[in-house]
Amino acid sequence: MTNVSPEHLEYLKKRRRRAWMVKAGQWLILFVFFGIWELAAAAQLIDPFIFSQPSRMWKAMIAMAMDGSLFTHISVTLGEAILGFVLSAILGTLAAVLLWWNPFLRKTLNPYLVVLNSLPKTALAPIIIVWIGNNVRAVIVTAILTSIVVTILTALTGFIEVSEDKIKLVETFGGSKRQVLTKVVLPASAPALVNAMEINIGLSFVGVIVGELLTAKAGLGYLIVYGSQIFKMDWVMLSVILLSLLAALLYQVIVALEKRWIQK
Repeated sequence: MTNVSPEHLEYLKKRRRRAWMVKAGQWLILFVFFGIWELAAAAQLIDPFIFSQPSRMWKAMIAMAMDGSLFTHISVTLGEAILGFVLSAILGTLAAVLLWWNPFLRKTLNPYLVVLNSLPKTALAPIIIVWIGNNVRAVIVTAILTSIVVTILTALTGFIEVSEDKIKLVETFGGSKRQVLTKVVLPASAPALVNAMEINIGLSFVGVIVGELLTAKAGLGYLIVYGSQIFKMDWVMLSVILLSLLAALLYQVIVALEKRWIQK
């Protein structure tokens, strides 16, 4: 650090200060949001029976944690979301590699991929349940179908946008198409693949919750449906908050992997 100029040290301090202010602002917004929610419910500005309130959700969470049901629902939803995410990431990337490898197949299937991407995949959930059955597999398939098309399109776009000069350079030295893929295309497309995974985290949870709303006997989606049926809105709102926390946690895992994989 002795070779660093005072100006650069001051710049680093400003960056750290700005990063701290951003984090503080994010936490402040969160606390203010829950504080206003709690006060509005306490003052009867909103009906706590319909909208719940943070203190009621906290009590519900403690009660469910004590009997173990909370951890059961969280583990079921988290396991299904992770499995759906991993399978959609693997299958989507393999499909993107196949389409990159075969330009004729890519041009032929491209219109269908565009249509599938615009199709509300969650509307297929009832059909999937009829085809596969009223079980966990239907939930996982729904999660995969919700996110796999985005993976294919995002990864394929990254593959196609790789510099042609780099590809020609490898081919000039006698590199095979497999070597072009493994040595040039995949490494250069790492940001696109990570971006696809960041998007798929949320989409996987969407697919899982849609499946659980229709068919599950456990999980946060099931808790939302069951809680709304018996007017336990504390359970419903708690489940929504927990889903947000789980999605944010998995997103941070992907961000950490991105820093280690791309920025190392």
